[in-house]
Amino acid sequence: MDDRATARAQEYVKVYEELLAAARLDALRPLEAGGVDPHATAAMHAVRFAATILWPEVPDTPPPGFRHDSLGLIELAAHWREAALDLGEFAPPPPVLRLVSDTAPPPP
Repeated sequence: MDDRATARAQEYVKVYEELLAAARLDALRPLEAGGVDPHATAAMHAVRFAATILWPEVPDTPPPGFRHDSLGLIELAAHWREAALDLGEFAPPPPVLRLVSDTAPPPP
């Protein structure tokens, strides 16, 4: 292996280890009243997705400590997108609409 390939392999290992360390920050997501922060969730899914994608390029390292099959990647990407963009279950509640029954203009 030439110096460049060795340096690249060493950097891949460092980045992979950093991604795995960041993915363990799941404990920071819980909020009061039992909810979780959707943006922190999106970030964790993105980090796990990145670690899973990089893992095959990092020889002699253990697999990530979370699901890393193709279906798992698709689920991570879907949840990541929804949480990051406030879609689906992460969407903010719609504005409250009021019905007005009297359409006559107010007296002057």
